[in-house]
Amino acid sequence: MTELKVLGACPLDCPDGCSWVVTVRDGEAVALRGNPGHPYTRGALCTKVNRWLERASQPDRILYPLRRAGRKGEGRFERITWDEALDEIAARVGRVVEEHGGEAVWPYWGTGTLGYVQGLEGQAGRRLFNLLGASGHEADICSAAGIAGLKCTIGSAGGMDPEDLAHSRLIILWGTNPLTSGHHVWKFVQAARREGAHVVAIDPVRTRTAAQADEHLAPLPGTDAALALGLLNVVVGLGAQDEDFLERRTLGWPEFRARIGEFPPARAAEITGVPEERIVALGERIARTRPTAIRATQGLQRHAGGGSALRTLACLPGVTGDWARLGGGLVFSTSGHIRLNRRALYRDDLRPGGPGFRRVLSMSRIGEGLLEVDGPPVKALFVIAANPAGSAPHQNRVRAGLSREDLFTVVLEQFPTDTTDYADIVLPATMQHEHADLHEGYGHLYLAWNEPAVAPPGECLPTTETFRRLARRMGLDDPALQESDEALAEQALASGHPYLEGITLDRLRKEGFVRLAVPDPFIPYADGFPTPSGRLEFVSARARGAGLDPVAGYTPPAEVADPVRAAAYPLALISAASHHFLNTVFGSDVELRRRAGNGPSVRLHPGDAAARGLVDGQRVRVFNDRGAFEAVLETTDAVRPGVAATTKGHWAKFSGGANANAVVAERATDLGGGPTFHDTRVEVEPLP
Repeated sequence: MTELKVLGACPLDCPDGCSWVVTVRDGEAVALRGNPGHPYTRGALCTKVNRWLERASQPDRILYPLRRAGRKGEGRFERITWDEALDEIAARVGRVVEEHGGEAVWPYWGTGTLGYVQGLEGQAGRRLFNLLGASGHEADICSAAGIAGLKCTIGSAGGMDPEDLAHSRLIILWGTNPLTSGHHVWKFVQAARREGAHVVAIDPVRTRTAAQADEHLAPLPGTDAALALGLLNVVVGLGAQDEDFLERRTLGWPEFRARIGEFPPARAAEITGVPEERIVALGERIARTRPTAIRATQGLQRHAGGGSALRTLACLPGVTGDWARLGGGLVFSTSGHIRLNRRALYRDDLRPGGPGFRRVLSMSRIGEGLLEVDGPPVKALFVIAANPAGSAPHQNRVRAGLSREDLFTVVLEQFPTDTTDYADIVLPATMQHEHADLHEGYGHLYLAWNEPAVAPPGECLPTTETFRRLARRMGLDDPALQESDEALAEQALASGHPYLEGITLDRLRKEGFVRLAVPDPFIPYADGFPTPSGRLEFVSARARGAGLDPVAGYTPPAEVADPVRAAAYPLALISAASHHFLNTVFGSDVELRRRAGNGPSVRLHPGDAAARGLVDGQRVRVFNDRGAFEAVLETTDAVRPGVAATTKGHWAKFSGGANANAVVAERATDLGGGPTFHDTRVEVEPLP
């Protein structure tokens, strides 16, 4: 008997980017655990990933190429060979390009894996699609609004190192629930608490995290920027702003100070629904506590004013000077510090006519892209590590687009998702412990290498190998289309950025992970901000260029703040991360579905339930004019009045035919073009 310990990394769309260790015995993966030597992972995985190996051996795993044998949406397939699959794809895509042009092909990459070789970050297959002249794909469904907003204020998506929360004395967990999604940061929060730090959770729902915080404020969804301005009004009223930092390190303070003056606590309370005295008390605490840190994540920016919200939150430590202090500032994502060479991976120079995209299609508005876009219309769709039928807004429009008989759809997948049901061809993809990949964590400062631990089952192939084979079948002979996974990783690492100094593929393969070569201590903007002015910009030319107010402020949510919509659909819907799924990953795992209640629940404040004659445990219909989904009602004061709280990630095929995205609009945020999942109004009624 031989036993090996193989170092790897979790591929999923989570800030923690865990390092893991696979135990392999006689060629079989028999155990998986978090890497105890990784300073962020520290030996622990989440409740979801702990079932990774069980999931890999589920009976519904897709192991062979499949061809549709019924109507689109039925999910009936027949097994075919790889040769048959590649021949059909090559012929049909070739005809699409010949008849309609390359832009009629849409490669739709998702966040099922974030690897720089197999996944979204490297966009495996992009070189092939570039040679075809395919439409560009805007991966805007996750963090686009927040990143765009932060770039207006601090010039980067990067922020403070989450490990440095241990040095904070006031931690504001703003629109984030790490005890459900990204729990590894909590140990640094707890370390700060042991030194006397005060922890505040700001969330419309008393989440697992909010229940463990010292204080919880529950604003109406989408009003966070108004709350931030109200808190700053208190800080400035006490004269607690850092005048030296403001003078030397910021741009536009007089204009932003005037904006703060427009939001006294009483007005902020009226907008947010947070009692005025709570705003004053927290503002006073911010005024007297250094360093103060803000951790905000993706849920906060999923409304019409989402970009402005992150932009304004980043201004708060600019007023207090906390950006200059260890343990102070804000972290939304650390991705801005991880400067791998994406250009070398993508090879956009292979595109006919040069690297520019004439047309880019939005990931979060796939219904629009499939039903409305013309010149040319999308005729061939590749879905890679994505499940838009379960994850994208306005589910009924997405299904209508995927149901088009004139649309040739190829899905690379591991399991029969809601999206594979609409495919013409399904290709079996490897899982993380079966292929090689290069990873970052967008919630820490480490790179990791994932070494394949076992051979793939059945006829599963790494995504890179699938596209290498397809390129050959299509007669595309550019050497860039055949480069190995290791060569791709080496090209990504060769960016020349100082933070990557000394980090090579050989070193990563030996050590498993390496911290970026950042200064110690790491105060990212100690020498200035990567903005046009080199300062934190309260007044932003970038925002002006996007057609927005150049002065940071509050942009109301579109639907939640609409009185007409509110009259018809009185409840603001939050569809947050589930404790048991990650987006729609794990949605077919029988045990995790059981833990999640075998379908969606919706939580209402007891007063809202009573007003509708609803009782705890009742099956209900959550609806608006876009669609509806079924759920089990839970009454609880953990949800503020006027809010309905559910979770995302449930597969429609296991949940009465729809999930929460059936009621969400295809609407773009103010900056970045992101989705507005949390800018949705609904009503709840008994299920007939």
